[in-house]
Amino acid sequence: MKFFWLTLGSVSLVLGIIGAFLPILPTTPFLLLTTYCYARGSKKFHTWFTSSAIYKKYLEDYVQDKTMTLKQKLILLTTVTSVSLTFIILFNNLLMRCSLSLVILGHISYFGFYVKTKKK
Repeated sequence: MKFFWLTLGSVSLVLGIIGAFLPILPTTPFLLLTTYCYARGSKKFHTWFTSSAIYKKYLEDYVQDKTMTLKQKLILLTTVTSVSLTFIILFNNLLMRCSLSLVILGHISYFGFYVKTKKK
């Protein structure tokens, strides 16, 4: 099982790093998954990741006190919304459109009302 968690964590880490440079791929969810997987797979990997610069930049504030800067929130919401809207427009499937609309509303609600905005 450790191999599974470490592999999944490493794949999500790579996707998170790519997402830091490509606006179409969200960084934060992949890095959160990395944290979870490394915690399940190896104390050594988890300790390494939580002391890394990428963790401190993207996740530390969120993990510690559920806060994000306004810029982080806007980037995350813009990315998720634009990707979801693209699929809503491209596919003529009512169930998919409704599901993706709920995802958009859920993200806006969660990051708008639950996650506090932190000043820099």
